[in-house]
Amino acid sequence: MNTKKYNFSRRKFIGASLLSAAGLSFLPKTGFASSPVSAEDIHQVRLGFIGVGRQAMGILNGMMRIPGVEVKACADVYEIKRERFSKRVDKISGDIGKSSSKVDLYADYKELLKRDDIDAVVIASPDHWHALMAIDACNAGKDVYLEKPLTLTIKEGQELIKAVRKNGAVLAVGSQQRSDINFQHAARMTLKGKIGKVEKVLVHVGQPEHPKPYDLEEQSLPDGLDWKAWLGPLSYMHYNEQLAPSISLSPEENEKFWGAWRWYRETGGGYMTDWGAHMFDIAQWGLGMDRSGPVKVIPGTSNSPLTYQYANGAEMVVGPFDEGRQGVKFIGDKGWIKVSRGQFDASDKSLFPTMERPDLGYPPHYWDFIDSVIKRKDPIVPVEVGHSTCVICTIGNIADVLGRPLDWDPVSQSFPNDWEAQSKIHYNYENGFSL
Repeated sequence: MNTKKYNFSRRKFIGASLLSAAGLSFLPKTGFASSPVSAEDIHQVRLGFIGVGRQAMGILNGMMRIPGVEVKACADVYEIKRERFSKRVDKISGDIGKSSSKVDLYADYKELLKRDDIDAVVIASPDHWHALMAIDACNAGKDVYLEKPLTLTIKEGQELIKAVRKNGAVLAVGSQQRSDINFQHAARMTLKGKIGKVEKVLVHVGQPEHPKPYDLEEQSLPDGLDWKAWLGPLSYMHYNEQLAPSISLSPEENEKFWGAWRWYRETGGGYMTDWGAHMFDIAQWGLGMDRSGPVKVIPGTSNSPLTYQYANGAEMVVGPFDEGRQGVKFIGDKGWIKVSRGQFDASDKSLFPTMERPDLGYPPHYWDFIDSVIKRKDPIVPVEVGHSTCVICTIGNIADVLGRPLDWDPVSQSFPNDWEAQSKIHYNYENGFSL
């Protein structure tokens, strides 16, 4: 593992390590304010942000509230969003009483990665950039917080795992439901056999589940957006504001919608990857299939839903269930557990969680990443887990495109003796890009 060079004393390192080892249960509900470890004893982690659209603004607000975190720079191909980022850092600093330092702005993320004074990066770019940016960051000696889904293709995920482990990097996936008490409890009870042998898992990711071909009309490029750089390895697509939502600084007006690149086959995976990366993640966890997966995927038809079959006989069925809320329902031979954001239900009251989520003043998933950077340990969602979840999303989309059942080998991560399906684990990069 590569040695990380941080500017903190041995005393501060010990203080931070003790806090990290104690875990979230050690923290009071008011956060660090009344913690026996003072803010001065928390190591400074210096962050750079790559891709500073709508999602990055939420991450920025959470990360900056963690004591010791300093934001040094950002990179984005859209000039006005770089400017907003700088202003937002100043605003949040004022809101929380942190001293604000100059934030450097870059159009090219590779210039940010050259900085020796940046320990880790947050990557919240469109999906087709995830792998290239994260691999470059690992090779530059940076730790990475990477938004879900991990990558756009299966091959990209395989290569990213190699880069993380080769460089001794910490990579955390933005699958924040893993840090939510309700989802944790659902997985824990299921893994402990509290509902008996799991026979079926119902997963609702949203509809329509699968992406569609790009069909937006062409629009004129706005000032300050480098569209060629936005496309990167993709074949040429004309610009439409839905892909890169515009904003205004005077008057201040943020994005009115999420970037629609997630809904199109050329740039994303539809609800299968956008919400599937969350919900399949919990389903796999509860099934004990982290770092593994199903052995067959059967595409949905007008008469039957998309279904994954596991070697142990369990099935995962995709589509709306009960009241139609996006979530996961584990069904065993002795009971059931249903969980979604903000809701938990079960066949027996003894299965309900008894703990409340602690109020840290910032999302626990972000703290887990910072804690992992300090301690040089895997986070709650390491790269291999993010990849196995992403594979579930992607092979479902491949089965939908081919319109036939597919055998899947979760060990070799391939479609055995199926060249047509295997050809879809990656696409040909354009414009001189390569893995």
